[in-house]
Amino acid sequence: MASASAAAPIPMPTVAVAARRRLAQPPPLSALRPGSEGAPFVIGSRNCPKYVWPSIGHLAKWSVSSFKFGFGPECLTDDDPDTFWHSSSSDGPQPHFITIEFPRKVSVQKLAVQLCYPLDDSYTPANMCIRAGTGPVDMQDLRIVSLDKPNGWVTFDVCLEPNEDGEGLKPIDLHVLQILIMNNHMNGKDTHVRGVMVLGPLERKQKAYEEPFPFWGWNYKMYECIR
Repeated sequence: MASASAAAPIPMPTVAVAARRRLAQPPPLSALRPGSEGAPFVIGSRNCPKYVWPSIGHLAKWSVSSFKFGFGPECLTDDDPDTFWHSSSSDGPQPHFITIEFPRKVSVQKLAVQLCYPLDDSYTPANMCIRAGTGPVDMQDLRIVSLDKPNGWVTFDVCLEPNEDGEGLKPIDLHVLQILIMNNHMNGKDTHVRGVMVLGPLERKQKAYEEPFPFWGWNYKMYECIR
């Protein structure tokens, strides 16, 4: 089948190049206790959930490594739980991957991936690698996500590095985000992904002493501009 978009998907680096760029291996999700920082949570809803984090996926161009006719990248963002991206192993071997390219640098906090093991069985991803960079030549691994028969929206931080203030995990600035399906349950060859959401960080509220001009009111407004 044809590529998912007019532009060719971002090529995968060779093993030698990837080995030189690889970061320290992040811990798999199975090593993280539920409820701990970095551990995923699953929203068992077929419909697209409402998150407190802003959705920014509509700003990007989406492409996939391969797809079968009628099951292309548009199925990842159509908010329909009955449609899904279906990779095509005849057009490209594993790992299958989703590439999300932004026209400018953005901050990404979390990813939400809709999977349904009861319906998709061996097509369900078992291990995913999250990669990011400013372009195709400097993509680096951020974390490995290990899954056990997921059913719902699997939501997790893209980066495991803590914030400077020690509260939560920091977002990452990027131009390109990539989700690699490393392998599927029961060693399935092709994969099904029913939806993906890219979530930005919450807007940080400035404290009173951080405001450059904390004064407010009509008397102040009258004299805030100098002719």
